[in-house]
Amino acid sequence: MSSGGECQTRNVNNTDDDDASDAPPPLDSEDIALLKSYGLGPYTTPIKLIEEEIKKHQQTVKELIGIKESDTGLSQPSQWDLVGDKQMMQEEAPLQVARCTKIIAGEENSNNASGAGADNNNSNPTAQLSGSKYVINVKQIAKFVVGLGEKVAPTDIEEGMRVGVDRAKYSIQIPLPPKIDPTVSLMTVEEKPDVTYEDVGGAKEAMEKLREVLETPLLHPERFVTLGIEPPKGVLLYGPPGTGKTLAARAVANRTDACFIRVIGSELVQKYVGEGARMVRELFTMARAKRACIIFFDEVDAIGGARSGGDDNGSDNEVQRTMLQIVTELDGFDARGNIKVLMATNRPDTLDPALLRPGRLDRKVEFGLPDLEGRGHILKIHSKRMNCDRDIRFELIARLCPNTTGAELHSVCTEAGMFAIRARRKSVSEKDFLDSVNKVVKGYKKFSSTPKVRKLCFGYRDIHIGLTPHPHSPR
Repeated sequence: MSSGGECQTRNVNNTDDDDASDAPPPLDSEDIALLKSYGLGPYTTPIKLIEEEIKKHQQTVKELIGIKESDTGLSQPSQWDLVGDKQMMQEEAPLQVARCTKIIAGEENSNNASGAGADNNNSNPTAQLSGSKYVINVKQIAKFVVGLGEKVAPTDIEEGMRVGVDRAKYSIQIPLPPKIDPTVSLMTVEEKPDVTYEDVGGAKEAMEKLREVLETPLLHPERFVTLGIEPPKGVLLYGPPGTGKTLAARAVANRTDACFIRVIGSELVQKYVGEGARMVRELFTMARAKRACIIFFDEVDAIGGARSGGDDNGSDNEVQRTMLQIVTELDGFDARGNIKVLMATNRPDTLDPALLRPGRLDRKVEFGLPDLEGRGHILKIHSKRMNCDRDIRFELIARLCPNTTGAELHSVCTEAGMFAIRARRKSVSEKDFLDSVNKVVKGYKKFSSTPKVRKLCFGYRDIHIGLTPHPHSPR
């Protein structure tokens, strides 16, 4: 034990001596001067001197002007003008929001309008003169007949618009934009979708029907004026899930440069009474403000279901009110206007007959399962951005995927890429596609709802065209 202790003591002492001998020498004045000048350019010192001189001149200028920085951001108390500030606050008092319900033409306007026609008295805002009066409705207070303020022109005010009025004389001071719920304004997907006709495959016939109903009235409305007919107001897209209904609507919006508004049916189902109908009204108000707009109601069966009188508790009353508001809006707007309505569902048999009647939804376009050529086209579209081998036979892969939708073919391409990643290869081979077909089409067959939905859609089509109903269609 003692010998072991002596060895340990001796080793520790030797280590301290070695550390002391390996210590670097202290820095002298020349080394310190070298470190200070390391990395400095030849003009660094003169530039610093000039910057300090500029800062001194800036501080002198601030002192002469009287500028003094403070934590609160206020100027010096000697520069305060309390009397002027009070006068400015009294002149610019907070306004109250009202709605202009009617425009009463003045005497000058009525004299001029007698030769131009009686329909220009109130409807044409450019014909209003300063002698006109305006009926405003201040919510929860009263109705007033008021005039215009000094900063408002008569052409800026229209019937039904929101205005800002002062609290003393209730004169109109400023026109306000329409009030739109933020949840409604967020439904605007984009001004111009990035989907083109080349991105839609397997629905050639349906795309042609959709283009003649939507694209022609928006791009060539004079054709309908010449013939004296009204274009279809609304279009119903029905078919199995994943057949390209939403994609086709976005492609038409891209072609017509129209604003695309996508509304999910369940978003219009609200908690309180009247909220869903209000959102529908604001939705069409926002669409009328656009140059051209396509409103796409996706999964419309969530709010457009058939009405039943056996429900005594009233649980579906709010949903029915929302659907009736959509029906009213479809009857209200001009078919040749800038709004086109699209609705998509995979359960057309559950929709209310009032929504499906001609004059509201004039066209029913079926998006069925793609044929062999369509499936090959869809596979080429989805594999266009993939790094694939050159000798892949997409026609053979399409033959191995009977009765599949576009979404399932997209899943086939994705799974083929996953097989290539698993094998740590940089390109997708034909064997990866074949393995993907076995996994997606055959392995997930029990999870597919395509046959069931296809029977429903075909049964609806047979009933619609007046043929014998499909044996599997719901009664």
